Amino acid sequence: MSTISAAAPVAGKPLYTSLFVQVLVALLLGIVLGMAVPGFAIGLKIFSDAFLKLISMIVAPIVFCVVVHGIAGAGDLKKVGRVGVKALIYFEVMTTLALILGLLLAYLFGPGHGMNIDPLTLDFKALTTVSDNAHKLQGGGIGSFLLNIIPTTSFDALARNDVLQVLFFAILFGVSLALVGGEKGERINPLIDAVSTVLFRAMGLIVRLAPLGVLGAVAYTVGKYGVGSLKQLISLVALFYVSVTIFVLAVLGGVMALAGLNIFKFLAYLREELTIVLATASSDAVLPQIMRKLERLGVKDSVVGLVIPTGYSFNLDAFSIYLTLAVVFIAQATNTPLSLGDLMLVLGVSLVTSKGAHGVPGSAIVILAATLNAVPSIPAIGLVLVLSVDWFIGMARALGNLIGNCVATVVIAAWEGDLDRAKAQRVLDGNELVDVTAG
Repeated sequence: MSTISAAAPVAGKPLYTSLFVQVLVALLLGIVLGMAVPGFAIGLKIFSDAFLKLISMIVAPIVFCVVVHGIAGAGDLKKVGRVGVKALIYFEVMTTLALILGLLLAYLFGPGHGMNIDPLTLDFKALTTVSDNAHKLQGGGIGSFLLNIIPTTSFDALARNDVLQVLFFAILFGVSLALVGGEKGERINPLIDAVSTVLFRAMGLIVRLAPLGVLGAVAYTVGKYGVGSLKQLISLVALFYVSVTIFVLAVLGGVMALAGLNIFKFLAYLREELTIVLATASSDAVLPQIMRKLERLGVKDSVVGLVIPTGYSFNLDAFSIYLTLAVVFIAQATNTPLSLGDLMLVLGVSLVTSKGAHGVPGSAIVILAATLNAVPSIPAIGLVLVLSVDWFIGMARALGNLIGNCVATVVIAAWEGDLDRAKAQRVLDGNELVDVTAG
């Protein structure tokens, strides 16, 4: 379990013991190695791959245990359903706002204007991998997506680490356990809670390796692509980072203020996890510790267990911004005029395709391809233009998605009355310490 104590005694701890400081040093060292010895730096990717694989190993069972224990322990299935409905409503509102923001900023700043790209000159071979995966999002539509939520077997969902399928089975199992109740239910629920405690302790051990994961990811990125690799599409990358910043501070900050909390203090509270996500471009890397930190903030575990895993597929705020921003950028770069009807089509299609991101290899590019194919006026081959900078955009995309899901969890908990505001204020003010590396 996470240790919680007064902040004062911790003040004398050596700076090098801070996970945030360790991750920051690893990030800077990765940049230096990538610039100085790129060949060697690229080989360090094994650290990043190993760290992400370790985290991936533990994500599915943690999600299952937290969701099952949260639902079975809630005691009121109507409340569980109410939280789920509120979460989906919130997700749709935020996703729509993010899509609109991407469109508005793309038109306001016009990052693709002046590029004058002829679609016939673009390399079709670069889309081979995308074409191989795009079929997963085409043809079946919403029906296929909904059907895919149901796992072939419960063990298959856990083995493939498909969070959405694991969530579906966990909800079904948790509801069934709550309905069974009695002596049998009382025997199983404490067991699941005990397993969850052990898994979180294992997660604490894995998180200590985060600096190595960050070192490998950053060294590889800088070594392979170089610091100057953004020059060609710097305007698109810069605009996307600005867009995510505006959404986080203005939109999500406003929503947090309504819940009585400060967005800047909240981001500072999650600084270790956000740094890891920025370096690895993967929000999966911090899913277990984010869930534990939100519980320690004062959010009821049943809300955390439902909202966070669901949000990984249904609440992709930064991804939604990227989707509309990239579509308009490609249209501008290829001098493709867009009518109001085209824009409405982009918004409508994006609302559907953005929900299919989880579990698809190269999801951002694949879903962007699916969106472009649904808007005939825009040349789908224009997708090649954003391939070279997708990793750099992906860092902010993962970061924005994670922040959006964390804010959603806190806001829905406050909406439902499942947030201990006094405790949250103490934690955010630094009067209580939450250490996820302690399990």
